[in-house]
Amino acid sequence: MTLRTLLEDAATNRPDSIALRYRRDNVWQSRTYVELARGASQMAEAFGRLGLQPAADPVALMLENGPEWVEAYLATAGAGVPVVPLDPKLRAAEVAFILRDSCAAALLTDTRHLALLGAILSELPAVRFIVVVDGGNAPPAPIAGRPCYDYEALRAGVLGQRLAWYVNHQPSPQSIASVIYTSGTTGQPKGAMLTHTNFCSDAIGSFEVLGDAITPKDDFLIVLPLFHAFSFTANFVIPLAKGCGMYFVESLRTVGDDLKTLRPTVLMAVPLLAEKLFMKIDAQLKQSRFAQLLLKLGLGRLLGKRVREGLGGRLRFMFVGGAPCPLHVLQGFRRLGVPIIEGYGLTECSPVVSATNLRASRVGTIGKKLPNIEVRLADLDEQGVGELQVRGPIVMKGYYNNLAATREAFDGEWLRTGDLASIDADGYLTIRGRKKALIVNREGKNIYPEEVENVIARDPFIADVIVIGYTIGGVPGERVGAILVPDLDEIRAAHAGAEPPWEQVEQLLRDGVHAQCESLAEYKHPRKLAIQREPLERTAIQKVRRCRYQGTLDE
Repeated sequence: MTLRTLLEDAATNRPDSIALRYRRDNVWQSRTYVELARGASQMAEAFGRLGLQPAADPVALMLENGPEWVEAYLATAGAGVPVVPLDPKLRAAEVAFILRDSCAAALLTDTRHLALLGAILSELPAVRFIVVVDGGNAPPAPIAGRPCYDYEALRAGVLGQRLAWYVNHQPSPQSIASVIYTSGTTGQPKGAMLTHTNFCSDAIGSFEVLGDAITPKDDFLIVLPLFHAFSFTANFVIPLAKGCGMYFVESLRTVGDDLKTLRPTVLMAVPLLAEKLFMKIDAQLKQSRFAQLLLKLGLGRLLGKRVREGLGGRLRFMFVGGAPCPLHVLQGFRRLGVPIIEGYGLTECSPVVSATNLRASRVGTIGKKLPNIEVRLADLDEQGVGELQVRGPIVMKGYYNNLAATREAFDGEWLRTGDLASIDADGYLTIRGRKKALIVNREGKNIYPEEVENVIARDPFIADVIVIGYTIGGVPGERVGAILVPDLDEIRAAHAGAEPPWEQVEQLLRDGVHAQCESLAEYKHPRKLAIQREPLERTAIQKVRRCRYQGTLDE
């Protein structure tokens, strides 16, 4: 099974079903599965005629979500060409690093990135040509001596012709489909080599753990960027495998309106998106005394129909992944009768490792492992916490062009996730923290930053928090510290619309941390607090870049 066979099966079994919906020229447009398959084969043929060699010539894809992203990916990976998805928001030095490290032979992008490429292509001799998706059928001028081709002009050049190159080049299940670069939360990005088998196995395993939660009648709302592993599998591979619809929001600003227009049945979200949706719903419910009464009586599910209508009216469940979801968000949606599933994974595992089930879930856990993989905990401590390690068909081949990092990532056949976890008697996994983020105090006690962060984040005046260890004078043994960002909107609302002096804001947050941490053991309480106005630095899927803050509280 490969991503190409998934596409061909969908085009054969559900030819007239809508594969993609997207807004273009102020009009909602769509493509069926048979149209998507035809377009992918045409573009593959066009790329092949430019001299691409399957397996040998990785192609980078730096585009926003949309039909061209999906079509171009299926065209290249479907012919055995590894794809290197890039975040379109990366800066020139970051793009240059990935293009150089991946040995990309070509790049598909849009006109707004041409100036960026002009600044870096002279130092990237491996890149042979550029394809531009929005050039208006007129190829842009060459950049640093490299030719630029227009996407639709390339398609026009193969229309009506036999697609011999595409027919003759089929990937094997073990062919590399994507080289996905890690987000860099812990340092220099590395390219995880993920095969067709990796992605297909992850989708199949997800179906098994989710039961019958996903059917061919489902339509997915795609908000998250497809260059990221979670969104790629959850919003692309899974619906492709079932022949579902993939509906793209017009922009992040229009998510609320797009929900009502597109009326999806499944929404894949990172915690930040889920939290924003919940806050908006919660704010509306707070304006209704009747709604507040139902919530106090534990009858929030009676409000579920009204809530789902605001989300389009057809939403069956939400799937949250990419980072830990705050408990109050999970509990809040469930109180309102909106099913929410939480999953855990990492890029190197394609990425889903575990997920909760609609029928059997435990809030605060990440569910049970996929049935087609194995997990174990290494180096257990006295609390039953150890490093989560994974073995099975979802695990990457290794890091591209980085044998040392690959060796470090594996313990024999087991992938070291770097995440600390525990497993209960029923097989439910709970993430306790990052191995490298673990704080070991002077008494030798282990403190898991995420545990403390989740507690502190309950305070309504705190918009963001990161808990890190710090040292004084280089003396061994860490203390617990925290960097906080105030929620100034909440603070103003609590002070008759006026923002208090900054000293008062700081005191509100200090008091909040003290109150929330009463539920934690004394040794887990932060001893140093740094309060800042600017948001914490995050990755594209809103994970805090921990490496950015390590050592910042040291004295």
